[in-house]
Amino acid sequence: MSDVLQRSGRKRRAHQPASGLIATRLRPHVARPGIIDRLRLTQQLMQGDWCPIVSVAAPAGYGKTTLLSQWVEGNGLAVAWVSLEEPDNDPRVLLTHVAEALDAVESIGERVFDALASPGSSVPGSVVPRLGSAFLSMASPVALVLDDVHVLHDRQCRDAVARLADHVPDGSRLVLAGRARPPLRTARLRAEGKILEIGPRDLLLTRQEAASVLRNLGITLGEDDVTNLHQRTEGWPAGLYLAALYLKNGGPVETAAVSSGGDGPVREYMESEFLSRISARQRVFLTRVAVLERMCDPLCEAVLDSHGSAEILADLARSNLLLMPLDPHGEWYRYHQLLRDMLLAELHRLEPDLIPVLRRRAASWCLSNGLPEQALDYFIAVGDVDAVARLVEQLTVPAYRQGRTATLQRWFRWLEERGGIERRPMVAVLASFVAALTGRPAEAERWADVVDRWQHDPSRPDDPAAEAWTALIRAALCRRGVERMLADADEARARFTAGSFVTPLPALLQGIARIFCGDLDGGDASLEDAVSIGQQAGTPEHAAAAQCERSLVAVTRGDWDSAEVLAGQARAAMQQAGIEEGYATSLVCAVHARAAMHRGDIATTRQELTGAQRHRHLLTYALPHVAVQTRIELARVYIALADLAGARTLMREINDVLRHRPGLGTLADEAQKLRSQLSQQHDPAVLGASALTDAELRLLPMLATHLSFPEIGEEMSLSKSTVKVEAISIYHKLKVSSRSGAVARARDLGLLDG
Repeated sequence: MSDVLQRSGRKRRAHQPASGLIATRLRPHVARPGIIDRLRLTQQLMQGDWCPIVSVAAPAGYGKTTLLSQWVEGNGLAVAWVSLEEPDNDPRVLLTHVAEALDAVESIGERVFDALASPGSSVPGSVVPRLGSAFLSMASPVALVLDDVHVLHDRQCRDAVARLADHVPDGSRLVLAGRARPPLRTARLRAEGKILEIGPRDLLLTRQEAASVLRNLGITLGEDDVTNLHQRTEGWPAGLYLAALYLKNGGPVETAAVSSGGDGPVREYMESEFLSRISARQRVFLTRVAVLERMCDPLCEAVLDSHGSAEILADLARSNLLLMPLDPHGEWYRYHQLLRDMLLAELHRLEPDLIPVLRRRAASWCLSNGLPEQALDYFIAVGDVDAVARLVEQLTVPAYRQGRTATLQRWFRWLEERGGIERRPMVAVLASFVAALTGRPAEAERWADVVDRWQHDPSRPDDPAAEAWTALIRAALCRRGVERMLADADEARARFTAGSFVTPLPALLQGIARIFCGDLDGGDASLEDAVSIGQQAGTPEHAAAAQCERSLVAVTRGDWDSAEVLAGQARAAMQQAGIEEGYATSLVCAVHARAAMHRGDIATTRQELTGAQRHRHLLTYALPHVAVQTRIELARVYIALADLAGARTLMREINDVLRHRPGLGTLADEAQKLRSQLSQQHDPAVLGASALTDAELRLLPMLATHLSFPEIGEEMSLSKSTVKVEAISIYHKLKVSSRSGAVARARDLGLLDG
């Protein structure tokens, strides 16, 4: 709930083109016509009975990317290309790249990007359905190419790819290239005739293609020598190319061959017959810059602390296919993975002490050139805990705004495993806020304990900013009752004012605490300040939360006109900022449901209840004040609708929060009145969708995935039996008999997108 975690300006244009290093990953690799001309395969791709899915799967060195680069140049389709890397094992990162690549071809609308940028949105329940629908609705045929798809090991990422395969529009294609079979339901796609599979055997060069490679490299051999060379390389493209380089550098044809039979022979061959024949300057250059994933002239010069990189890069790129240009201007390059693996091994063997020096230089260059996340990756590779912690403090804000909680958890986990958070209170505060806002209360508590240990350490250095934020996280989590929450909020506001830091959170938490301490007027005044500060600071979600709280104060006073106006302002603030799903969303829906019920608009009331249901699981005992208050307001509406099952479900959740946070003042009193009211109701409760529990609502989007129950359990830290029991309960309440039926019914009810 930190304003560091919400800013205005999150609403984006339908297309904001990527630039610099990231842009090289969202464009096809530069094809080099005539080196290995894969005309036979490109024609197969262009025909292929126009299967909507294409799989190109083979180990390194088979020319997968080369084939696709040549194909996209002449296939007549617009191309959306994404080269995948390890950081894409965050579903929001992956899907953002896919969305941007598609959006560069044809606008896919803002709803996809709004869901991606909402930290509380469900990837399987909102993001994937919207992106899939946008893909399916594209007016012009497009080839969506995901290269190096084998790097994806995150389950939600792999499932997202599989679900995109269900949304390929007529005339378009989803092309997946990698070293292993793609994460698809391949057997089903084969049976339906929807997939064209190209494997290692298909990618082997024919004797004629091998001869073409040699001719294009200016190598003249007799017919028998070409045949023998083709046989000894077994048609392996990388092996033949290495042999060609060897011959071009004067090697005898008798020893110019290596097959694809494992890493050992390849590395030995590259060392003895290729690297040994280039100049010493080129070899040093190639070996040392192997620490870089992608390289450009100024980055190489910074890493090597020398000049002349541009000339070497250009020369190597012209003469050596194992150094590949990534853009038409020859600015960025990358190694073929075979070469990089071998060079890194050599660097570790010959100059191990130089590796951290080179990586630190790379990190410094990235920091100076607006690439802080790339710098963070280099510092992680070095193991520099302090540098990583400093960058995580800076990068948590933008990463949270982009919904990249998986990336944040990876960073936090890396630091925690190395003791890098205990002495960094701001990292712990940020981690606790992120967990609280995304519905992970146990994690929020754990990080808050780290903050407490730091604060009670008498040897800690003086850090006014950290003291202010620790007071704020104490107030937000309200672990010691509302009186202590008010004292913490007062302290936080004083410290932030002293530090001239503008944020509405202290005033918002002051207002909430004062109301629940019985000071309605004082609370309303603080909330009014929070709205004003939030508008000034550009933190719309906090301003919206404050307006909702003021709306409920107006309801308490019987001023329904003001309540409606304030509720409308809260929603407008959220919509203007493009915030669809966050911690305040259920509260906004709750106040609108109360207002709609008061004026007798039943249809709108039910719509608002559904909206609150979708996001209610984000409100846990980590934010107990908002969690209980929102549920009380929703329960009142359910009672007014005579939906006792829905009201009692909410009451059980309220009781659970109060077990963790018993000291919530007047809010606990309101909960007791609601409990008594429900106890007097003896009508049988008819179970329906309104009776879905938090746990079931959290599971529901996962039912829309292709993951099995055991896989869902691992993803959600639940046992297989728990998943099964909750799924059966969902089926019962939605009045269906299957998983697919539950998903379809949830979509009809508006609980899932799609």
